[in-house]
Order: sequence, then structure tokens, then C-alpha cells
Amino acid sequence: MGKIAIIAGREFNEHARKKSFIFTTILMPIAFLAIMFIPALMMNVQSDAKHEIVVVDQSGKIAPNMYDTEAITFTTSQTKEEALATDKSGIFGILIIGEDVFTNPSNVQLLTYESSTISIESEIVGQISSIIEREKLSGYNITNLDEILASVQTSVSLKVASLEEGGTAKESSSMLNIALAYILSFLIYMFIFLYGNMVMQGVIEEKSNKVMEVMVSSVRPFELMMGKILGIASVAVTQFVIWIVFILLLGSAAMGIFGVNEMLAATTAAAPLDPATLTAAPAMDSDLAALLTTITDPAYILRILGGFLIYFVGGYLLYAAMFAAVGSAVDNVKDVSNLQLPITLPLMIGLFVMISAMQEPHGTLAFWFSMIPFTSPIVMMARLPYGVPAWEFGLSVALLVVTFVAIVLLAGKIYRVGVFMYGKKPTLKELLKWARYKY
Repeated sequence: MGKIAIIAGREFNEHARKKSFIFTTILMPIAFLAIMFIPALMMNVQSDAKHEIVVVDQSGKIAPNMYDTEAITFTTSQTKEEALATDKSGIFGILIIGEDVFTNPSNVQLLTYESSTISIESEIVGQISSIIEREKLSGYNITNLDEILASVQTSVSLKVASLEEGGTAKESSSMLNIALAYILSFLIYMFIFLYGNMVMQGVIEEKSNKVMEVMVSSVRPFELMMGKILGIASVAVTQFVIWIVFILLLGSAAMGIFGVNEMLAATTAAAPLDPATLTAAPAMDSDLAALLTTITDPAYILRILGGFLIYFVGGYLLYAAMFAAVGSAVDNVKDVSNLQLPITLPLMIGLFVMISAMQEPHGTLAFWFSMIPFTSPIVMMARLPYGVPAWEFGLSVALLVVTFVAIVLLAGKIYRVGVFMYGKKPTLKELLKWARYKY
């Protein structure tokens, strides 16, 4: 174990001092928070661009009821020819509404002098649809139609809570669950692939430089392999911990800037959630309130972060052993494509199943693939935000650990033969043959 620790320490120092490690460690939390906050900020930034649209209304009933918005200005023209003859400068396009638009709603055409956008088209369609609906309703001679429509218009705000033991209700956010399921599962995939390839490339480089021949004179190939795997694992865990600290600090600052702390205080000041009071009117948007309540729940945060760390380390150790075995069997990176496919295929399958697991976290497909060690790091992370029974989590972790030990033993045998093999591209069949050697 002492030799493994020395090799692991060497690997840690070598990778932790690289500029790429320093840059990614600093920039990744900033990029992560930017992805979260910039879209919300951009949505609140109103564009000052004005689009003038000339309306040719052959029905005579639509144009008088259309209204300008912050982005669109409507002007009326009598004929299409007259509209086309107008000065094109500042004109976005011409909207032609057919005479039979009430019986044929598709008889509407927008001619533009530049590329149209979804927002402009949606605004036009929305206004015309509303006008047609109101005109049709007015044909029934209903008095006080506007008041009736205003009184029946209802916006439902659904408050969701999960019932726990003892009948207590705990507020939950499906929006947060699905976001975390996708982000964390994809991060597991990315990290396993990134750091697994780092192990493989390190083995190939040392093998091509004949460093292996010197090192194996002092340590066994298995110790060398485990040292590299654990050393790079420590780099990954260190980077992950730094990211979490940075994200929490930067996130707290960003929440203060965007006023989330005030909203959170208003939410936490409310009475504890109880099934009998779930019908009470929410003090704020129910989705946002549920999200803020969930992300400040220590048990929820511990379950997510703890599960991520366990499956990140376990998945990495499992796949790193296989990547190291492949790296020891080839002379350069160009030769790994065929041997790498059996390793990357389960990861890809895990990504596809993850999409299903986000929709049905307790379904049969999600359950079994969260038990299979080669896909469980990705699929189980998609299930954890929704809550997983303790026995399922424990069984999944136990199977992952047992499989890791078995794969390390097999990969160690391949590694032992492969580090001394030069000038030959082994097949998958030969690697399995090496794994069956007895020493």
C-alpha cells in the first residue's frame, strides 16, 4: 500500500500543477453559474428594437382590434399593392389577412423584408386568434361578455408536497428535480469519460517513453495501475470539492444580487407545511417557493451531494481500471478506438436510460439500470433527486463496489501483460485471454 500511495502522490502532484487543472478549477464554477443566471437575466432585458408591420385586412374586422406592443407596431393599409409601394425603410413586413379569415383561419400571410422570429410570429398569431374568438362569441349576443370572460379566467397554481412517515408533508419541486437529474447525470458521464481518458493517456505516454520498464523494476504492474487510478481520482475529488465551495460562495453572492435572499426569507417565514393547510393561498409563486424550500433543505442537499460523490468516485474507479487496461495494451492513442468501444457503450446506454429515468424514476427500466454497475452511476443520479429507498441505494452501491474490485483484478492481469507488449494491436479477444492468465 505504501508504494501505491507514493505513485498516487506523484500522479496528484503532476496533474494538480498543470495550468489546465488550475484554469478549469477556477472557470468551471463561473461557467456553471453563468449558465444558471445569464438566461434569466437575458429574459428580463427588453429589446429596444421596433418592428413596423403593415396590415392589409381584407376582412375589415381584424386590423382595427390589433394593438401595438413593445416590439411591434401595426399600421393599416387598404391594399397589398399600396403596402408594397410604401417606403421599405423601417418596415419589417406586410401582414395580409384574407377576407374569409373567420371561416378559414389559415388565410393569413406575413411577408417580411428580413428574417422573421418566433416571438413576432407568436404575437401576431395570438392577437388574431383572440380577435376571431371574441368576434365569434359576440355573435351569440351575450351581454357583459368582457366581464364574464374576465371572471371565468382562472390561473391554477399547483402546490406539490410529498407525504413522509407520520403523515407530514414536505414541499418538493419537480422543476428542480428534473434539472438536477439531468445536470448531475451528465456531469457523472463527463467526469468518468474525462478522467478515465486521462488515466489511459497517462499509461500510453509512460509506456511509449519506456518509463514503465523502469518503474516495474520497483513495483508490481498492479500497484502501478492502482497508484495512477487513485492519484487521478484524488485530483478529481479535489477539483470537485473546490467547485462546490466556489459555487456555493458565488451562488450566495448571485442570489443576493438578484434578490433571491429576500424571496427566500419570505418563504421560510411562512408556517411549516402541513397537509391541512396546503390549500392556503401562497405568498409567492408556488413553483419558486417550492424550489427555494427544497434547495435549503439540508437533508436534500446531503443526499444529492453525497450520492454524487459516491457514484462519481465509484464510477470513475470502475471505468478507470478498464481505461488503464486498454492504455497498457496499445502503443499510441490511435489504436484505442476498437478497444474503447466496449467501455464507452455502457456509458452511452446509461445516458439514454437517464432520459427515461427522469420521467419515471421508479419505473422498471430505471430500477434495473440503476442496479447494473456499468450504468448505475449515471442512472441512479437521475433518480436520487426524486428520492430512492435506502435498500435500493445500498444495493446499487454494493454492486458497484463488488464489480469494481472484480474489474480491477481482471484489468490488473491485462495491465501486467500489456505494459510489456509493443508493436502489436491486440484484439478484444486477446485482452480477454490475458485476463484469464494465472500468475
